[in-house]
Amino acid sequence: MMDNKINLLVIDDDDINIFIIKKIVEKTGYNVNMVSKANGLLAIDHLKATLGHTDFPQLILIDINMPVLNGWEFLDAYDALNITKKVDMYMLSSSVYENDIEKAKTYAKVKGFISKPLSIERLIELFKLLD
Repeated sequence: MMDNKINLLVIDDDDINIFIIKKIVEKTGYNVNMVSKANGLLAIDHLKATLGHTDFPQLILIDINMPVLNGWEFLDAYDALNITKKVDMYMLSSSVYENDIEKAKTYAKVKGFISKPLSIERLIELFKLLD
């Protein structure tokens, strides 16, 4: 897997969190093409633009609280695109609300809920789970 490039999409409006994730990605030793979008609408536009291309994301980390389209609204908009390509999606949030964790479980496409901050160990785990 180390030779293959991993396309990672991070949807988060927090510049500091994006910076931290970039640093963590660099430390994993994996070849990662990371794209970040500040809200769900920009992420949907990115997915439409990359659909059918080699840089379509295999892994998407989604913040819940964002302007324009939040994490939940992004998931609904993603479903409407009817994308058949396999994508691993995880909610990445500072939310400690049990209802957010439970809500994430109701989305078939969401593989899990990760509390911020993301650790290097957790990111490597996610990379290893990609086929």
